[in-house]
Amino acid sequence: MTTRQLTSRLDQPREVRRTLVPQVHYDPESFGRLSERIARFLGTARFLVYMTVFVAVWLGWNFLAPASLRFDPYPFIFLTLMLSLQASYAAPLILLAQNRQDDRDRVQYEQDRSRNERTIADTEYLTREIAGLRVALNEVVTRDFLRSELQQIMRELDAKDHPPP
Repeated sequence: MTTRQLTSRLDQPREVRRTLVPQVHYDPESFGRLSERIARFLGTARFLVYMTVFVAVWLGWNFLAPASLRFDPYPFIFLTLMLSLQASYAAPLILLAQNRQDDRDRVQYEQDRSRNERTIADTEYLTREIAGLRVALNEVVTRDFLRSELQQIMRELDAKDHPPP
């Protein structure tokens, strides 16, 4: 038997495929929620204050500390690298959060449109029903009309029973 025949047999287990890249399974929904939380935090005043304090401490330490304790001298290359790294992660997270918000907005728009169509259809139906009731009410005898007709008949009967002299 060839290896092809062995792999197509149902009574034999499949061979485990070895790949160089490990298979990582993650929940895209939970990752999306995490990215939204991070993006939401990046857009707050608290984050700006934290980053300002971080940069100020970094600059203060590397200006005022003794030369032997300074880890990032004047051109502050390491600080630039750290801020670039932070920005390179922040931008895709913000874009992912915006895409998720766009998806939610699109679903909300579709639901609103559907709800509006149903409301318009219901309103048109109720308008036709009210118009039908108005037409039907015009054909129904009202109490005043019936009373006047009965009074007319009674006068006619009285006139027949008591003819004028």
